[in-house]
Amino acid sequence: MARIIGSGTAPVDFLALGDSYTIGEGVEDEQRWPVQLATALRARGVAIAHPQIIARSGWTTDELSDAIDAEDAHGNLQPHYDLVSLQIGVNNQYRGRSVEDYREEFSRLFERAVAFAGGDPAHVLVLSIPDWGTTPFAQASGRDRAQIAREIDEYNDVAAALCHRRGATWLDITDLTRRPDLTGELVADGLHPSAAMYTLWADRIRDKIGP
Repeated sequence: MARIIGSGTAPVDFLALGDSYTIGEGVEDEQRWPVQLATALRARGVAIAHPQIIARSGWTTDELSDAIDAEDAHGNLQPHYDLVSLQIGVNNQYRGRSVEDYREEFSRLFERAVAFAGGDPAHVLVLSIPDWGTTPFAQASGRDRAQIAREIDEYNDVAAALCHRRGATWLDITDLTRRPDLTGELVADGLHPSAAMYTLWADRIRDKIGP
């Protein structure tokens, strides 16, 4: 897979679409992974703008789509971005929605991301869904953590297959959330990732897509 971003002085516009993981629930604004990624890319000579983020904790695929519609209706979106990221689906899984529903709704969101990327899937980055079943919140909730892992894997398989088929960049960060040394230092509030975890994500993305 070719790198999405090269070194140079041309400004790079970045649109990040998602849910609590993209908005960085529980961390400061500069600790969100899209912002950390932009900072890391600038350190490598990339003139990337501060990311425009459309994300909110709790959003499902359909709620993200509705939010994009609202932002577009208010004229808040550009017609073209050099990099568009998409990370969505954990709340679909949490609410017990089917993989088939996710397949359909994620596919529509993916095509919207491609449109924002000037019609070029090579400028779309899709992140996998983290495994929230490894968190203290899940451990205390009594939920079947093995089932959570299986369902998240099924969702991720859907997204990964679409990315590979369409030529977008797929970035698996789920394994980082399953590390056996996962502790409170890597979880901000018992459920959402900490700044340290987001740094691990940003570093992996930078090495995947950057110069």
